[in-house]
Amino acid sequence: MKQAIEAYELLDASTVNGEVVASTLRDRGLDVQVRHLSGPKGETDFLKILIPGEQGRKAGGRAPTMGIIGRLGGIGARPSKIGLVSDADGAIAAVAVALKLADMRAHGDVLPGDVIVTTHICPRAPTKPHRPVPFMDSPVDIGTLVRLETDPAMEAILSIDTTRGNRVINTRGIAISPTVKEGYILRVSEDLLDILEVVTGRLPVVFPVTTQDITPYGNGIYHLNSILQPATVTTAPVVGVALTSEVAVPGSATGASQVVDVEQAVRFCIEVAKAFGAGACRFYDPEEFDRLIQLYGPMRHLQAPQPWSVPSEGEGYV
Repeated sequence: MKQAIEAYELLDASTVNGEVVASTLRDRGLDVQVRHLSGPKGETDFLKILIPGEQGRKAGGRAPTMGIIGRLGGIGARPSKIGLVSDADGAIAAVAVALKLADMRAHGDVLPGDVIVTTHICPRAPTKPHRPVPFMDSPVDIGTLVRLETDPAMEAILSIDTTRGNRVINTRGIAISPTVKEGYILRVSEDLLDILEVVTGRLPVVFPVTTQDITPYGNGIYHLNSILQPATVTTAPVVGVALTSEVAVPGSATGASQVVDVEQAVRFCIEVAKAFGAGACRFYDPEEFDRLIQLYGPMRHLQAPQPWSVPSEGEGYV
């Protein structure tokens, strides 16, 4: 909770940028890269944060690398709106995850595997029409952002995103998606359900995912939101971690962030990172996935920006 509040207060400023956030994280001993991006609708700062594990790839170990993405359009809609918008929760949670993992390291609690946290900081993002409520837009092409956020070293990914602007999720808190991998919507991970139950103390909530939601933005097809866009540019399994509400809340609404819910998302991601690095959490069943490919063939054409640009076997998007 301390780190969630700290992240909220850090980002809740018209003057915040990537270097401000990076400075705070570096003071905690973390390796942070900042990249300034400009687009037709504004500017943002991309952040990539590495938290090394005890037996992680960076140290030459065999523990797998966990990816945690704070997915969003922007943290603010200035000058039309003052303060953090609902859509900011992905960035708040990602920064809070990094702060907590840094504090854990300082106290001798080092995770088995490396953790890579990515997000972007944009206090002045545009909005766009969307039903049933307006969305935040990205200042930079979302394909560019998603490719930066989805590092090739990530061997499994949790994508955190505000998912309140809809009428298909009717509970407040956090929810997870089924696992998405290479165009397939797979069964919900039992290991992730177990962790979600422990973290929330409640029955797990799983939000619906459609084929439309796992195709790249810009194809003219309706998407629930961008929570599963990382799955369009990687072969790693991706699971969405949604910040949800009982009613439809615009992504551009201020005063909508629930710090208690953000804290649950942070705690869930950290518990998954602990278990995944230790080899105790599977996002999917590799044998079953291989069987799907044998029976029905690859579905990677659903990852392609255009139906005619299907990748060849072994070709990646990152």
